Amino acid sequence: MIERLSVDRIKQNILRRRIDLPNIIEITNAADPALDVYARLTEPQLRNRLEPDKGVFIAESPKVIKIALDAGLQPVSLLMERRHIEGDGDEIIARSGDIPVYTGGREVLEALTGYKLTRGVLCAMRRPAPRPLDEVCSGARRIAILEGVVDSTNIGAIFRSAAALGIDAVLVTRSCCDPLVRRAVRVSMGTVFQVPWTYITSGWPEPGLSDIRALGFKTVALALTDESVAIDDAALCSEPKLALILGAEGDGLAANTIAHCDYTARIHMARGVDSLNVAAASAVAFWQLRAR
Repeated sequence: MIERLSVDRIKQNILRRRIDLPNIIEITNAADPALDVYARLTEPQLRNRLEPDKGVFIAESPKVIKIALDAGLQPVSLLMERRHIEGDGDEIIARSGDIPVYTGGREVLEALTGYKLTRGVLCAMRRPAPRPLDEVCSGARRIAILEGVVDSTNIGAIFRSAAALGIDAVLVTRSCCDPLVRRAVRVSMGTVFQVPWTYITSGWPEPGLSDIRALGFKTVALALTDESVAIDDAALCSEPKLALILGAEGDGLAANTIAHCDYTARIHMARGVDSLNVAAASAVAFWQLRAR
C-alpha cells in the first residue's frame, strides 16, 4: 500500500507539472521505435558509422550524465524511472531542454533494457565531433596511447586513472574498443568526457608515432623486453613531454610498435607474476611517469 501511494503521488506530481514538462512520455509500448536507442540498437548501430554526425551514445547514472552535460555534450532523449523525475533526474531534465523524457516503473525499464539500471537514469547523447590530434595534445606534457585495448571495462578504467593521475590526453588506435560504449562510459565514471581524447587516423604505428614526435613527445612502450628500462628510470622520468603506449590485453604491444618507440619500459614484478592487467599497469605508469 505504501509503494502504491508513492507511485500515485509521483504520477499526480507529474500531471501537475505537465504544463512545465510536456515532454514527459509514459512508456505504454516497449516496442516503440523511439526506444530502440535504449533497447535494440547495437553499439555499432549507435555509432552510425555511415553517418557519424548522426551517431549517439548512452550515458548512465545521474552523476555521469551531469558530467557529460558539463562538458557540453548534447542530450537527445532521457529514459528514467518515474521516481527520479522529481529526484535525481530533476536537474538533468531542467538542463536538457525540450527533449523526450521516457518514463515508467522499474520493472518496465528492466524489461525494456534487459538489465537493472544504475541509479535508474539513461541519456542518449549526440556523439561529439572527432577532434584533431594536435588540438587534443596542445599544451600536454603526458599523454597515453592505447593500442588494441578491446575490453570496455579496461578502457573505462584507463580513462579514470588518466583523469585522476594527471594524464593530459588519451589517443586511441582504431583497433581499440570505442571509449563511448555504454560500459566504458559507466566504468570511467564520466572521466571520458573530462580527459581530451581522439583517434589516431593517420596510420599505426607509422605515421602515427612520427606525428606524435612532431608534437615534441618522446615515446615509451610499456612492455617486458630484454631492452626495457625500469619505469622509474631517471632519464625517462625527466622527459619534458612523454607519450606512454599501452597494448592489448594478453599479447601486449606489437613488436613493430615497440621497435618504433624511443624507450621501452617495464614495471618490476615480484613473486613470479609476469604482468599486470593493462588497466592496473596504466595506473602504475601514470603515477610513476607523471609530469613533475
